[in-house]
Amino acid sequence: MLRFGLIGAGNIARTHADALRASDRARLVAVAGGVGAERMAADEGVGYHADAVRLCGDAEVDAVILCTPSGVRHDYVLAAADRGKHVLAEKPIEVDLARGEAMVRACERAGVALGVVFQSRYKPHPAAARAAVERGALGTPVMASMAVKWHRPPEYYASAAWRGTWALDGGGPLINQAIHNLDMLLWCMGDVARVRAATANRLHRDIEVEDTVVAQLVFENGALGVLEATTAAYPGSPRRLELHGTDGTIVLLDDEVAEWELRDGAPAPVSEAAAVVAAARATHVMAEFRWHQRQIDDFTDAVLSGRRPRLDGREGLRSLALARAVYEAARAGGEVEVARLAR
Repeated sequence: MLRFGLIGAGNIARTHADALRASDRARLVAVAGGVGAERMAADEGVGYHADAVRLCGDAEVDAVILCTPSGVRHDYVLAAADRGKHVLAEKPIEVDLARGEAMVRACERAGVALGVVFQSRYKPHPAAARAAVERGALGTPVMASMAVKWHRPPEYYASAAWRGTWALDGGGPLINQAIHNLDMLLWCMGDVARVRAATANRLHRDIEVEDTVVAQLVFENGALGVLEATTAAYPGSPRRLELHGTDGTIVLLDDEVAEWELRDGAPAPVSEAAAVVAAARATHVMAEFRWHQRQIDDFTDAVLSGRRPRLDGREGLRSLALARAVYEAARAGGEVEVARLAR
């Protein structure tokens, strides 16, 4: 059994609490943060710490889950690693690439696991798409695209002081809402070598960051790509990921297969995600935490067995490196090379 402490008590922390409650090998034992965290600890019947660093030193805690604003994770990870605690951080790993790399190095030096939450990788259809690419079913990669065209009202950014800031949010829809598709794009197609980009603010005039971004990508394998993300498009559309090769095409909408055409005739995967959601609706139980549970279970198994998590800190750095390159390209007005990270 791995005992977890939660740092932060926003909406996503509740998802993690649900996931931990459903897990057979992980459980929640403490929560740290402000008034909301104190209420959450009382609701869950677990310990409470007003000071997150004190939670990192709690002898009853084996690992911490960070559900904080993205820009404050560095110090908490270093505090946890220094005290021998494993860390599972919500996406993105950080907002600054150098700080993200320092987090990875600190955990490696301390001999503790560092994971980053990208629960879409644990869903059946994204995993099947990745497997198809790996076995060469798409042939030579030709192009790929991702689009996250959502709508967030002004109240969304006004609801928390950290939203829409460079220091704590790290950017706009690219690094926040679109980061899951960004991760899956890299997971399936490999790393990006060069980018050109443009950003704009079309609706949310009171935030520091973009609410709309487009980018042209050149992958290291020679394929070309397009990235689109916005929180200004009413009423919003499903998240979209397209993978095209000389022998096939796969299109995912909200992590479900919308198109699956392979020259080798391999059938599309069965929609396990839809079945889980349907079962949840029938029993009036929210099912979305199940994908977080799968990642928590993998992280727990990795810690208990001594292996690396499937989605460790170095994997988490890949999407951050690309996001930062997109922002740099938009500022520079030209082509930018994506930082190459040590594997």
